[in-house]
Amino acid sequence: MTPETLIYAFTFPVLGVFLGLVYKGIDRRFSARLTSRIGPPIRQPFWDVGKLLLKETVVPENAVAWIFNAMPIVSFAASMTLLLYIPFGVLKAPLEGYGDLVVILYLLTLQSLAMAIGGFASGSPFSSVGAQREMVLMMSYEMPLATVIVGFAVLYKSFSLTTIASTPVWSVAGPLAAMGILLLFVALLVVTPAELAKLPFDIAEAETEICEGMLAEYSGRNLALFYLSDAVRGFAMAALEVVLFFPFTLTGILNLNLTGTPYYVVEALWFLFKVLVIYLLAITLVRTSFARFRIEQASRVFWVYVNIIALVGLALVWLGV
Repeated sequence: MTPETLIYAFTFPVLGVFLGLVYKGIDRRFSARLTSRIGPPIRQPFWDVGKLLLKETVVPENAVAWIFNAMPIVSFAASMTLLLYIPFGVLKAPLEGYGDLVVILYLLTLQSLAMAIGGFASGSPFSSVGAQREMVLMMSYEMPLATVIVGFAVLYKSFSLTTIASTPVWSVAGPLAAMGILLLFVALLVVTPAELAKLPFDIAEAETEICEGMLAEYSGRNLALFYLSDAVRGFAMAALEVVLFFPFTLTGILNLNLTGTPYYVVEALWFLFKVLVIYLLAITLVRTSFARFRIEQASRVFWVYVNIIALVGLALVWLGV
């Protein structure tokens, strides 16, 4: 590892928590503005986490205590590890060479699975219903997500995220493959709010129906860890989409001659701006515009429509190659 990458490996997970909370605050503020409300301040997620850390952690009497307490840690650890596989702007991922897009898919699934297992272990009927819904939803959206990953593997002959990020996909795809990549991007945009359990796919939590579902019995430190995991995963998911579809550097676009620290600062800010745009489009705008789907509606959306879009995109990429 280079010195820059080593520093990144230790500092970016901490920075990722900060950025995840900031983006979550911007998301809530922007959503409020879209619905003609003032909304909470951007720093509100930091206050929420601080308040949760100060509260007592309660374990239900009927819960399987060690599983109930372990799942928030597993979820948070998976989200922090996920950051180490995603290149940050022009910096390579610290765990480059130790995993690829398949590992990223596994880590994304692990976080949702940890919440479902925690819900089952809580002993609450609300949590059990939420966990069952989460498992059904996972089986629905993981297929198109895996199809998107296979599409990039077909195009690049590799699952390496660094290889994909080093050469923009639009420069290596012909006209037919580019149409397929565009369809894969649409499919991933639809999968994003479901992967993050946001409206209209927050069926497993559904506050007005099953009292937060899987999180109904969580409190204190455990709930804070799930909250942080959700914030980090939202940032990581948007960053992943930027790396896959929009890895263009600002210095390359504007033909700037920058080196050293100014180069890294400019590219880092450009990367964060792209992540913010994707975050607002794929998460904030969608959850503000749609009401919650029923579980059968959500499953139909992914198993029929999104799967068709993703598979047609994969076929076009394969034919283009």
